[in-house]
Amino acid sequence: MTASTKPHNHPLLAISAIAAMTFLGILIETSMNVTFPTLMNQFNVSLSTVQWVTTGYLLTVALLMLVSAFLKRRFKNKQLFIWAVMLFIIGDVTCALASTYWVLLGGRLIQAGCVGISAPLMTNIILELVPRNKLGTYMGFANLILIVAPALGPTFGGAVVSLASWRMIFWITLPIAIIFLILGMIAIEQYTPTEKYPFDWLRFGLLSVTMVMLLVAMNALTLPNGIQRFGSDIMITAVALTLFIWRSKYSHRELFNLTVFKRPAFVYSFLPYVLLQFSNLGINFMLPNYVQMVNGATAFIGGIILFPGSVLNASGQPFYGVMLDRYGGKLPLYMGNTFYFVIMVCFMIFARQLSVLWVTIFYAIYAGGRAMAFGNTMTYGLKNLSQREQNDANALYGTGQQIAGSIGTTVMAVFMTMFKSPHVAASQAVVSGTQLAFTLLAVIGLLNYWLYRQLFKATVKK
Repeated sequence: MTASTKPHNHPLLAISAIAAMTFLGILIETSMNVTFPTLMNQFNVSLSTVQWVTTGYLLTVALLMLVSAFLKRRFKNKQLFIWAVMLFIIGDVTCALASTYWVLLGGRLIQAGCVGISAPLMTNIILELVPRNKLGTYMGFANLILIVAPALGPTFGGAVVSLASWRMIFWITLPIAIIFLILGMIAIEQYTPTEKYPFDWLRFGLLSVTMVMLLVAMNALTLPNGIQRFGSDIMITAVALTLFIWRSKYSHRELFNLTVFKRPAFVYSFLPYVLLQFSNLGINFMLPNYVQMVNGATAFIGGIILFPGSVLNASGQPFYGVMLDRYGGKLPLYMGNTFYFVIMVCFMIFARQLSVLWVTIFYAIYAGGRAMAFGNTMTYGLKNLSQREQNDANALYGTGQQIAGSIGTTVMAVFMTMFKSPHVAASQAVVSGTQLAFTLLAVIGLLNYWLYRQLFKATVKK
């Protein structure tokens, strides 16, 4: 009996098992953000260096998501899940025992393999098994993971650091990962047959160089005389990207199909999707550090300011998916982006007078609006693509989401340090940089209005 015809357990069992592991991986993704001041002191490294604990994690996830379409077609679901959990466990132990910053960073890069494999696997299984008219509801469940976990991470990390040590972040999650491994091995089945494909290592290498050098270039802006370094790194990025595009015209090996970029439904949903993720990971990095550096808050408070917004996200996700299924895309996308834009303007205007309380309130409203638009943007795009295109599109959505998050974290670190000077108080320099960052995020909100307009025009013509 083939994998596609034998009877299966209810898909929610498999989706829940993979979602639980993905949640744990993304939770720990941002849990280290509030530990940066502690890590800087303990390992004697700068903010621009220590932020690679998060940026490097996101970059590694993005590189693995590039190949998610290939992995899904080549390997069994259970094999992929086991690899995801084992990489998490190995990285967990490495980080917990790290004696130097570079060992810690290495452990984080290993651990990132979990999310890089499990997150697209979760989405692909939903696309395989869920009827089109219920796709918004199930994707709302998946987006609960992608949206809530990054915001809960700093809260979790701040609480653990305040009560114990940053190393306990990894020891606490280790037994949970083992439990999820057992559950996944029971629940996950194979729903479609696998096939053998020749993998395009050359294109993967070129795109990897492009992504890595782009982040290195952005990080160079935080260094003294970093403009020259930025210019040379950007040139390497441009050359690698050009070679990748050229090679893609002639390659017949598997990576992902770039023809999906010819579909307006994908392009005009992909761009606002990654821009919203850029803002999310950037602001989740910026606000905990802002309240610690400017308001003198503890690491615990730095994490807890994101908690109300996370709760709002969690309670709203199922409803947001139902909104899409019942009323179409315009209501949740325009409404969500409006909440996002208005709060960014408020952050921008009041950046120099923000108390911890107002940061918490503004973030909660922002988080609800951004969550309403974010997941539904991808789901609406996927609904307007064929089944074959959905696998490639999912790989690109996931990759774009992670690289945008990496860039968002790096860019916010650049803004927070760009006014640093012996003649300016450290807290005031952070305030000035943060205000400029909020201005950029508000401009993104305006751009998203235009992108959504183009998206709806393109899909109405179908």
